[in-house]
This record gives sequence, structure tokens and C-alpha cells, in this order.
Amino acid sequence: MSSDRPPTTGYLPGLLESTLRARRDAGHKLLVPYLTGGLDDQWLVTLEALAGSGADAIEVGIPFSDPMIDGVTIQDASRRALERGTTPDGILADLSRVDVGVPLVVMTYYNLIFRAGHARIAGLMSQSGVSGAIIPDLPLEEVGPWADAADRAGVATVLLVAPSTPLDRIGRICERSRGFVYAVGRMGVTGEQKVLAESARQVAERVSGATDLPVCVGIGVSTPEQAATVCEVADGVVVGSALVRRLLEGGGPEGAAAFVSSLRRALDAG
Repeated sequence: MSSDRPPTTGYLPGLLESTLRARRDAGHKLLVPYLTGGLDDQWLVTLEALAGSGADAIEVGIPFSDPMIDGVTIQDASRRALERGTTPDGILADLSRVDVGVPLVVMTYYNLIFRAGHARIAGLMSQSGVSGAIIPDLPLEEVGPWADAADRAGVATVLLVAPSTPLDRIGRICERSRGFVYAVGRMGVTGEQKVLAESARQVAERVSGATDLPVCVGIGVSTPEQAATVCEVADGVVVGSALVRRLLEGGGPEGAAAFVSSLRRALDAG
């Protein structure tokens, strides 16, 4: 890691950032699997299985009817969860009943945040043991009211950087991001890819040069080999569609744990 990255200042790191920094600084690559909340009756069992299989943090998707950044796999998972009656309050209530031993980061869309109210939903997240939030359709210029409420509640607002983001904007995004910076590996929606996009390494390099926060690459990272390759540059990876597909196909907690364990082994070997 470069020692000349500008530090993030002006706030005290919360659980998410502290945990990921400690893991990174101890020489580990970071693994953040994604799970759609409320997907089935066993989703909390799956959550615990992921934590026990080498995850450093877990991203929990709160289903939304119009998931603009998500491809067909996570769209299908969100539809199934919504058909089961899953709600944001229900997801957070479920999370409040478990302690998986790693930080939890919720991912959802701003419509749900706005309707619930910034302070209310941030407070519920904190009370439920959630350490961070990813809201991909909330741009930097409009993030202030939510991010301020989240800061007060101790919830890290994780911001995204796309491959097309100019360098000066990357700096501003990194300055406002909390927990880690989510480097988007390729343009487009989430989904499995047979070949890792060259943009994944490129965006990781550009973001890593702009911040001392942990940098994790997601979207388009689908296999243990791809995870190890992108972590030659990045601090870690976020893996969603490849994991969710296994759950949709009936793999259950055991299949999810086996896949995450394979990712962990690849990162550790790399």
C-alpha cells in the first residue's frame, strides 16, 4: 500500500472501517459477499454461514421493486424476497436478532431511505447492528442529508466510484465515503462475467491512489480466480451475483458457505 495516500479526516472510524483496516493492515485481502435479505426462510442461517466461511463483512440487500444497478440474478432474488412480504423494517428486525461476528452493510435504493426518513432509518440500522449502508442511486451532490444522519447514527455511508469517474471527482467521493470505497469493476449492472474486465484493475488503481480507506472492487467479480486477480491491486472484493445464483438454484447455506470458502482460499493464496 502506498504511504502517500491522503488520509481520510474529520470523523472517527466506526466498526466497519476499523475492522477492514485492521484486516488489511495485518496483510489480508478483504472479502465482502452479498446476500439478498429475506430471500428465503433460511437467509439468516446463510448469513451466519457466510460469516463463518471467511467473510470480513457482509453486504445485505434490502429488496426494492426497481433495482436499477442490479442485473437479472439479483433482480430475481429481490422479486422472490418481495413476494415473501419482505420489508426494510423486517430485514432490520431480523438482523437485530443475530450476531454474526463481522460488520453488516445494507445495500438499498434511495426511494426506501427517503420514504422511511433519514434519521429514522439510520437509527434503525444502528439499533439492528448494521455498520454501513450502500445507496447506489444517491449521487455525491445529494448525499449530504442522508450521510449526515448516518454519521450521527454511527452508520458508514459507502460511496461508489465508476470506471468513468474523473480523477478530481474520485477524490471528492473518497473524502465523503465512510467504511470503505466501493470501486465498480465495470460499466453496467451487476452480473457474473466469464472474464474479468480490465476496467476492474484500472479503477482499483485509480481509487487506491486517492484514499487510505480500504478499496473493494465489486460488480463483475465472479470466481475465485477473478477475485485473486483484482486483489493484486485492490484491498478486497465484493461478490454478489455468483453467490446469489447458487442460492436461487437451491444451494442453501452449505452451498453458499462452500463458495465463499473458495473465494477466501483464493485470496489468502494470492
